[in-house]
Amino acid sequence: MTSWQAQDGVACGHAGGLVVEPRPGDVCEDCVRTGGRWVHLRRCLACDHVGCCDSSPNRHATAHWQATEHPVVASAEPAEHWAWCYPDQAVLLPAPAGQ
Repeated sequence: MTSWQAQDGVACGHAGGLVVEPRPGDVCEDCVRTGGRWVHLRRCLACDHVGCCDSSPNRHATAHWQATEHPVVASAEPAEHWAWCYPDQAVLLPAPAGQ
């Protein structure tokens, strides 16, 4: 399981205790239902929902946060290892091993 730390000393109280290990996603579940399209994918670290990024027309990852108050999403793009905390507006990076 990855632990997270806020980048550049920004405080984030939401990074601890996240239960979902980030991994790539294949589709934005909401875009598939509505016939939309996406640019990049984000995975909710509270419930594993995959939604599209804010560069996508429908911004489903942000809509999911607004509907659920699940605070942190991670990139669901292959080879990207970062997360975003909506309430703290903080970039989160994987903590070094042992932290």
